[in-house]
Amino acid sequence: MGNQTETEEAPVPRVAVVVCLIKGKRVLLGRRRSSLGDSTFSFPGGHLEFGEGFEECAAREVKEETGLGIKNIELMTVRNNVFLDEAKPCQYVGIFMRAVLADDDQVPQNVEPNFCDGWDWYEWDALPKPLFWPLENAIMAGFNPFHT
Repeated sequence: MGNQTETEEAPVPRVAVVVCLIKGKRVLLGRRRSSLGDSTFSFPGGHLEFGEGFEECAAREVKEETGLGIKNIELMTVRNNVFLDEAKPCQYVGIFMRAVLADDDQVPQNVEPNFCDGWDWYEWDALPKPLFWPLENAIMAGFNPFHT
């Protein structure tokens, strides 16, 4: 398969569930601290665990990263993201979910400061730059959490 030698293993696609958390006309974004997309803005999210449903993963990841409880979790779109320009090329199938706060009085916390510089709410028409390229590509392809 491909040009892989017997000692090299081909990259295996992984699944990431990302959550567009909506509050009014704003969305929650954090600045990434990661080998992929360092210093870019993205939704909370992470790896789908074995046997886990998309909604379950979305709720778990948002809680782990922001301390927030969410509800009304629904699938928005699926994107295929191939990172060829990385030191270790990889592929992520991005499952984009939409949700709202379980309690409107909750405030996002930076629970994992080694992975994120902090969370804030941004107007959809005035998102910060630079965006994590899978999010930017999804938006360019028509992703909009306020349109169903």
